[in-house]
Amino acid sequence: MPAPVQHYDEMNLPAGAGRGVREHYRHVVDWLAGMPPERVAEKRREADLLFHRVGITFAVYGDEAGAERLIPFDTIPRIIPLAEWEMLAKGLKQRVTALNRFLHDIYHGQEILKAGVIPPEQVLTNEAYQVSMIGLELPNRVYSQISGIDLIRHEDGGYYVLEDNLRTPSGVSYMLENRKMMMRLFPELFATQSVLPVEHYPGLLLDTLRAAAPHEMREPTVVVLTPGQYNSAYFEHAFLAQQMGVELVEGADLFVKDGHVYMRTTGGRQRVDVIYRRVDDAYLDPLAFRPDSFLGVPGLLSVYRAGNVSLANALGTGVADDKSTYPYVPDMIRFYLSEEPILKNVPTWQLKKPDDLAQVMDNLAKLVVKEVQGSGGYGMLIGPTSTKKEVEAFRARILANPANYIAQPTLSLSTCPTFVEQGIAPRHIDLRPFVLSGKDVKFVPGGLTRVALKEGSLVVNSSQGGGTKDTWVVE
Repeated sequence: MPAPVQHYDEMNLPAGAGRGVREHYRHVVDWLAGMPPERVAEKRREADLLFHRVGITFAVYGDEAGAERLIPFDTIPRIIPLAEWEMLAKGLKQRVTALNRFLHDIYHGQEILKAGVIPPEQVLTNEAYQVSMIGLELPNRVYSQISGIDLIRHEDGGYYVLEDNLRTPSGVSYMLENRKMMMRLFPELFATQSVLPVEHYPGLLLDTLRAAAPHEMREPTVVVLTPGQYNSAYFEHAFLAQQMGVELVEGADLFVKDGHVYMRTTGGRQRVDVIYRRVDDAYLDPLAFRPDSFLGVPGLLSVYRAGNVSLANALGTGVADDKSTYPYVPDMIRFYLSEEPILKNVPTWQLKKPDDLAQVMDNLAKLVVKEVQGSGGYGMLIGPTSTKKEVEAFRARILANPANYIAQPTLSLSTCPTFVEQGIAPRHIDLRPFVLSGKDVKFVPGGLTRVALKEGSLVVNSSQGGGTKDTWVVE
């Protein structure tokens, strides 16, 4: 198995290339050189104050204090040249198109299973597989209207897909607010570079949701369904509803009558056609799934199956972003599109396979191990940064239920200069572009760059202390 590798520096050329700066970072380097430290500190304080005023907070589950906190925002942007972004965009479109084809197929003809490309048990016994979706025709045959694809750059300079998020991906509000913040704090920096815009994302999102409406209605009513203010991403739910000009609702605000979903308003009931739901499958309808759920709408599934309301994203999308399904995505692309994958996968061992399990057990301290249904950086082991005691405790968890885990080599995420207490230092980053699928596939250039603020850390998740950066695609 591969040993840990050196990282790719997003700003600086390697030593053999003359220790120079990459061309697309030259203006930023000059700007940093002329920035007095006291002005940097002042702008960072201003950013924190503005984020507090806007209410951009993130609740951390399990935090004993129960307090919401700011996601740290770093004022040095992550920059991607346009030609590089165009390659990424083609790969993202290819990948998400194949994933949506896969989701339609497993709930209809199941051709990919019949062809032996993916073992039937991988899909049919998956806990995210929804039998209620079998045979249901969706508008445009799209299951994941909003996808968040996590990318990392390896030491070879190539981009790799770390994971696919097709259920309720979050973070786009931070992408939009980070751009607003940078333009407000450092307008002079934007004057030196042609940075492609991202502020039109809410309009693209609304168009995508309207395109998902049943029967191609001309003026469908769209709502954002939130679990409520105690959800970690509540700020984003409220933000996106406000930006799109649609209602933010909770389950109690909706009801089912005569085969349709309605919203309670001060002027009486109003029919709802598209629900952008930020509630997990199991909690959407207490009559069909968890009877103890107060977050959903009783009878919603029956209206959905009748084709009288649309859900974005669809029920049952979790089969496609399960981490044990991830190794099969390149084969999905070949099967459905007859193309070679543009974006690479990270090599992955499936611990339900005895040979893979044995190999991983022999090398556990060198690897990253994740729960197949895990998210937010929870339920994972990073072997090289864990103690021997932590590794052995995780070994016991794996052996108790091997099918619940996958393992990957420890890829060293690329670094970007970041303001830390000691000054400017490299910190590891990833990138989450947001892909919108309707009648066609759309996205804004860039995405959310997450940064691991602890020195040497590879965990960028906000729930684990990570921060964010503005992402610039420059011409």
